[in-house]
Amino acid sequence: MRVGILEIMSLPSRTWTEKLHNAVFTKQYASLTPQSISVWCRQLGHQSFYATYYGVGNPERLLPKDLDVVFFCCCTLASSLVYGLAKLYRQAGTFTVIGGPHAEAFPADCLRFVDLVVKDCNKELIADIVSGHFDSGNYISSAKPFKECPTVEERLPEILSASFFYKKFPSVFTNIPMVTSMGCPYTCDFCMDWSSPYQVLSTDRFANDLRYLAKNHPNAVVAFHDPNFAIQFDRVFNILESFPPESRMSYIMECSLSILTPSRVARLRETKCIGASYGVESWQDDYSTKAGLKFKKGLEKVDRVAEHVEQLHEYVSYQQVTLLFGLDTDKGEEPIELMKRFIEKTPSAWPVIGIPVPFGGTPMFDRYLAEDRILKSMPFTFYYFPYLVTWLKHYDPVTYYEKLIELSDNVASEKLLKQRFESSENCRIKLLHFIRHKGEKLVKQRYLEILNMLRTDRKFRAFHEGTSKVLPDFYRYQSKKILGRYAELLSIDEQTPYLEQIQPEMV
Repeated sequence: MRVGILEIMSLPSRTWTEKLHNAVFTKQYASLTPQSISVWCRQLGHQSFYATYYGVGNPERLLPKDLDVVFFCCCTLASSLVYGLAKLYRQAGTFTVIGGPHAEAFPADCLRFVDLVVKDCNKELIADIVSGHFDSGNYISSAKPFKECPTVEERLPEILSASFFYKKFPSVFTNIPMVTSMGCPYTCDFCMDWSSPYQVLSTDRFANDLRYLAKNHPNAVVAFHDPNFAIQFDRVFNILESFPPESRMSYIMECSLSILTPSRVARLRETKCIGASYGVESWQDDYSTKAGLKFKKGLEKVDRVAEHVEQLHEYVSYQQVTLLFGLDTDKGEEPIELMKRFIEKTPSAWPVIGIPVPFGGTPMFDRYLAEDRILKSMPFTFYYFPYLVTWLKHYDPVTYYEKLIELSDNVASEKLLKQRFESSENCRIKLLHFIRHKGEKLVKQRYLEILNMLRTDRKFRAFHEGTSKVLPDFYRYQSKKILGRYAELLSIDEQTPYLEQIQPEMV
């Protein structure tokens, strides 16, 4: 069989700035499971074609036309593009399958456009799909999700295609996706992994992958895709430390501040950790377990987290902290002032201010849907900042965007940029700070555009205040603009989400 695997990581770039950002950074976000599916198909004797789309070029030209089966993977914001491409393949007689974050969040919506939706999979399930064991219109999941993915060596063709330029040349930001665990022990109500049981993978496979990379691609960076890296800290770091210093791979990770205790942080530098992302989310005590500050909130939590992050900067060159603004616990000026305080106290870390998005399958989605707070006619294309797809509990939309702009000004202040340059000795880190600084300026422009519409367009504001359910012309126009020539593949009515949640058939 001729099998295609296409991961869509971005919508088409609209400006040269977006093209540059996507070519440098988004290109490196390739996921591990689509690569694994490509390898499994090859091992099963099929001819597999793997590609990633990061917002540059023509996605419909990345795979051959005459495929028997095509697997899609995407996040929710890119789902409209995937639906349009799926239409083209189905017209050509190709059996279409979708998996990944969007498929898990909104499987019923996916079934309007693809033949088969998959939640969890393993090699055996992929073999059955390619062999035609499942009819169109089904949502399925493996009863035993895979515990071992193909090795880095087995995935090398896919890695070269996804992360290298022309499948040969690495950039200074090229990374190799790896995973040491699946699932997450935390239960954040907005996260798709809130109910995924935590399980560790083989340490022997982990060590062998690192050994292969140290020999064949020593200058690449390992990107650990664990939802929370090194929860079993000693188990993971004993492997990293088992290699002599000259053979250790630089790596980046997403982890919880709670595991980075004073007795452990020196091991980050010794094992060549060059980047870390931490989820703080809120200054209330809702998510304090991940920060290691159970029952701490407000000013005390801000100062404790800020002190911890600044201490970590001695051991980790680049840090990112994720914060959410607009949660039900946010009210008045306090969250804004606390975020500003944290941003100013941690110039070494890049703050990401996120807008809460209720993805299907999460407690947040269930609560917002029950309270009729989701803008149900808003296309999935806008399930990402700077767009607001819900009615907030304590902020009207005008005030909310005014505060987002205030925070954006704080994040991208020239004073902080100077401090970030001064705190970074590595030229690559300085370049990263500069690019993100410019990117934040563009984010502010989009906030301003939406704020202006809220102030000047009565129908637009009524939609965001919940007194009208009619999708404003602004979003119809933006949808066409964002999708570009691919907008013709999907009408605006077809882009109206189908939010019903369904359960997969376990196979």
